[in-house]
Amino acid sequence: MKKDFLKLSDLTKDEALDLIKQALELKQFKANKTAHRPLEGKTLGMIFNKNSTRTRISFEVGMFELGGHSLFLTPDQMQLGRGETIADSARVLSRYLDGILIRTFDFKEVEELAKHASIPVINGLTDLNHPIQVLSDLLTIHEKLGRLDGIKIAYVGDGNNVAYSWITAATMFNLRLSVGCPASCKPELPKEISIPDSIEITEDPATAVKDADVIYTDVWISMGEEETEEKVSLLKPYQVNQSLVDIAKKDVLVMHCLPAHREMEITSEVLEGKNSIVFDQAENRLHMQKALLKKLLS
Repeated sequence: MKKDFLKLSDLTKDEALDLIKQALELKQFKANKTAHRPLEGKTLGMIFNKNSTRTRISFEVGMFELGGHSLFLTPDQMQLGRGETIADSARVLSRYLDGILIRTFDFKEVEELAKHASIPVINGLTDLNHPIQVLSDLLTIHEKLGRLDGIKIAYVGDGNNVAYSWITAATMFNLRLSVGCPASCKPELPKEISIPDSIEITEDPATAVKDADVIYTDVWISMGEEETEEKVSLLKPYQVNQSLVDIAKKDVLVMHCLPAHREMEITSEVLEGKNSIVFDQAENRLHMQKALLKKLLS
């Protein structure tokens, strides 16, 4: 029976921990230049309705390093862009491919694709959630701190799709999560899980980062969203700058899923500073994506 990865809660805690273990092993294989090609002869179709750097490259390189092949597909290259239904496309692609990655706007499109595909479907990002990003981030935090249970994550800024996935992650891993954002930018709460008391949403960024082990932020204006002076002005107090970082634990880790708009949601001083693990975080997208591909396609 095929297994899809559309949201973080599609995994159990044990499955996610196993993926972290697998990703660390694959990272060591790469460091040692050890060949590991369990996906020889497998092909991943990658549908991109949104632009990408990390998602496209991590999956494309990941498939290559695992011995497989990937196809980069955009609406102008497919009949989806000319009105073919998602259901019909899913059925046809299932006859050619071993898995499908889709990065798009509406989460319902991903659900529709998975419903009609007979091969695994991976959500590469939607306006609702970004599960592959947060799964990779859990790898990075575990790698740096040696654990997940009980640590405090402060998510500061716009309550977007990444914040949504962090709420799911906090529920799965007994994380303390404090989301600091304006009232009008609060994240949508996942309906498939019960929200524990260890998750708080506050309008005070200082409260959010107090005693935090990790400070996390993302862009204020999501892809496809029009930037407005009103929203930027509203979010200015939530900028991750050195003054905000100083409120958290001395050895707090600073994360950003990139791309970053420097001097907007985060300052260059912090992004390049001693607490930042942003580029380690970006690198780990590759290793976690490989672990996920191996699990779903092999």
